[in-house]
Amino acid sequence: MGRKGSDEPDIAVRASVEGRLSQSPERAARALDTFRVGCSVEVLAGPVLPPRGEVTPVGPATLLGTAADTEACVREMQGKVDLILFAGGDGTARDICAANSGGIPILGIPSGVKMHSGVFARSPERAGRLAADFLTDPLRRTEMVEVLDLDEEERRAGRLSARLYTVARTPLNRRGDRQNPKAGSSDTVGEMDGAIAAYLRAMKTETLYLLGPGATMKVLKDRLGGGSLLGVDLAEGGRITGIDLDEHTLIERVAGRKVRIVVTVVGGQGFVLGRGNQQISPAVLRAAGMPRIDVICGADKLAGLNPQELTIDTGDPALDSRLSGYWPVITGPGRSLVMRVVA
Repeated sequence: MGRKGSDEPDIAVRASVEGRLSQSPERAARALDTFRVGCSVEVLAGPVLPPRGEVTPVGPATLLGTAADTEACVREMQGKVDLILFAGGDGTARDICAANSGGIPILGIPSGVKMHSGVFARSPERAGRLAADFLTDPLRRTEMVEVLDLDEEERRAGRLSARLYTVARTPLNRRGDRQNPKAGSSDTVGEMDGAIAAYLRAMKTETLYLLGPGATMKVLKDRLGGGSLLGVDLAEGGRITGIDLDEHTLIERVAGRKVRIVVTVVGGQGFVLGRGNQQISPAVLRAAGMPRIDVICGADKLAGLNPQELTIDTGDPALDSRLSGYWPVITGPGRSLVMRVVA
């Protein structure tokens, strides 16, 4: 983990060489396990899906995981299915929409790096439950939501450039299982400056700080000497000591150290772990001894969340359950709010 997207043509080969595995098959299997508890309809699937109950193969016999493969599967499903359940990120959502000429409702199992679009469930299990609810509902209620994506070259260059690509029909979000589209930052600059200044004064020289991505975190990093906007960095002794580190490097650096993790909240969505900061993986958390996690976020951004809660999706359901509960969120100098955190 540590890439900032998967749209580059050679990314799969590079990831394999680095020993990185796709999350999509395992997360798709988790969604299907939940789906089959509440629904027994026929499932059409491409051949890359691991065995999880009976499925009917569809699409090309050999898939390489390219956009063309995805679009071929979607075209094959036209007129044959009532819902397209897919695993991936915003790039995959765009590919699905490009080939979905019949306007079949779609629902995403979050399995990418970028998931800013409103078509994604908040976790694989929620995707399976929402899909089952939709297909067993005689009314098959849907709504139109935004499909967003970032320019990956701009993203890797440290610049955020999001755009609206299209809208898509997706199951109605009756129980809050689907995430909202990402919203822009609404943190009040002066308020957050004060919160960050106070946090800096309280930082301990003997502690290793693992700093997540985002505009709020970039302000903190800049005051420690400068770090990345979109990566996970390390700081100790009052200065940045590691920039844009991947999961493997983080595991090596945190082992045996006194560690503290600092993150912010994804605007509009409420995620604190599992969106854009997947480098802070279950393996990293365990290697660091399950350290304290500090959240810094403006009160206005928290007030804009619907539902009024924070979300974690690390990829380990047992760990997510352990981390769920109530966390304090630093909202200003000497101020904090307690927020419910759910998986």
